[in-house]
Amino acid sequence: MFADNVEIKVKAGKGGDGRTSFLHEKYRAKGGPDGGDGGHGGDIIFLVDHNLNTLASFRNHKSLAASDGEMGGKNKAHGKSAEDITIKVPVGTMVYVGDKQIADLAEDGQSQVMAQGGRGGFGNAHFVSSTRQSPRVAELGEAGEEMQLRLELKLVADVGLIGLPNAGKSTLLSVISNARPEIADYAFTTLVPNLGVVAIDDDSFVAADIPGLIEGASLGKGLGDEFLRHIERTSILLHLIDAHSQDVVTNYRLIQQELKSYGHDLINKEQIVVLTKIDGLEPAKVKLIVAQLKKATKRPVYAISAPAHKGLAELLRAVAEILRQHRSQPESETPFVYDLSNTKLPEAAWEIEKLDSGWRISGQKPERFAKRTDFANPDSLARLRDILTKLGIVKKLEQKGLKAGDRVEVAGKDLIW
Repeated sequence: MFADNVEIKVKAGKGGDGRTSFLHEKYRAKGGPDGGDGGHGGDIIFLVDHNLNTLASFRNHKSLAASDGEMGGKNKAHGKSAEDITIKVPVGTMVYVGDKQIADLAEDGQSQVMAQGGRGGFGNAHFVSSTRQSPRVAELGEAGEEMQLRLELKLVADVGLIGLPNAGKSTLLSVISNARPEIADYAFTTLVPNLGVVAIDDDSFVAADIPGLIEGASLGKGLGDEFLRHIERTSILLHLIDAHSQDVVTNYRLIQQELKSYGHDLINKEQIVVLTKIDGLEPAKVKLIVAQLKKATKRPVYAISAPAHKGLAELLRAVAEILRQHRSQPESETPFVYDLSNTKLPEAAWEIEKLDSGWRISGQKPERFAKRTDFANPDSLARLRDILTKLGIVKKLEQKGLKAGDRVEVAGKDLIW
C-alpha cells in the first residue's frame, strides 16, 4: 500500500537515575559514597533507505518508543545505556512538528536523531568534594524527548511525467525504465506515483509517473492535489498529451492552470511537451499537431510512440542534456538543518514570572537541574537551592519580594521557600 502522509508519536528513553550508595566492606567502615551514574535513554533515529518508496509501514506503527537507561549501580558502576531505535524512511521524507518543518531527509544513508534520549543522573559518588565527604545526593535521569510528528513524502526524481489521465505516462515509463506500473486503456489506472531509472547513452536519471490530473485537481477534485507534491523536487516536467485528443492545446492549458493553482513554483519548472500515441496517424497530421503545440506552448515538442519506440531516443537525449546543464550549476538551496534553537532560551538565560500563587522560574539551565532533582530528598532540594543561588536567581527573587513560605515553580515542580 502506498502512503505519503502519516502521523506518528515518538518517545525517546528516560535516563537512568543515579544511585545513592555507600561502600560497606570488611575493615572499611567508612568506605565512602560509591553510587554510580545512570545510563542514557535510547534515541529515536531516522535513517534514509533508497529501497523504500512509501511510508506505509507507519500505518501499523503509530507510536515508537525507545527503552530507558538503567539506574547506576554500587561500586560506582555506570548504569547500562539503552539501545537506540533506528527507523528506516524513504528518500524524500520531510518531518514536521505541527506546521514547523524540522527535517528534510533527501539523501540515501542520511540519518538524524528525531527524539533524543534523556541523560542519566549522577550518582552520589559524583558529588564528593573536600568539603562534602558523604553526599546523600543523587540525580534523577532526564526524561527523553517526546513529540507528535507528521511525515510527508516527496519523491526525489529528476523528471516528472504529467498529463491528463490516459495520456500514456505509465506506458512511457515502462518502456524507458525498469519500472512496471499498471497499464490499461482507461482513466486513473495509475493510483500511486511510480519511479523508474532511465538510461540513455552514458547518462541515467530517475523519472516519476504522477497519477493523472483533471481540471480542478489543485482544489482536490479527482485524485486531487494528493500527488502534486511529488513533482516539486523534479528538474524537468514532461507534459504528455494524447495525439488523439479532440483539442491538444486545451488539454495543455488545463494542466498548466492546475500547476499554477497548486503553487510551489511548479508552473516555472522547465517543461518539454510530448505528443504521445502517434502510431496510426499520418506523418502530415502529426507534423500539423506538433506545429500547433509549439505555437501555443512556446516550448520544445517531441512526438513519440512508446510501444513502437518511435522518437524515444531523441526525447531522452534532450532530457539528459537539460539535466546535465542543471547538474553543472552550483547548488542554490541551503541544506536543511534541524534547528530548534530559536524556540528555546539560551542555556544561561532564565526568567522569573510572578504568579497569583507564587513564582515561576523558566530557563534551560534551572529547569534542567530541577528535572534531575529528587524533590523527596532534602539533600537534593538543598543542592537545587544552592544552584539557584549561584545562578543569581535567588537574589533576583528576593529583590522582587520573595518571602519564606512562598511557592516557587520550576520545571512543573513546586519548591516551598
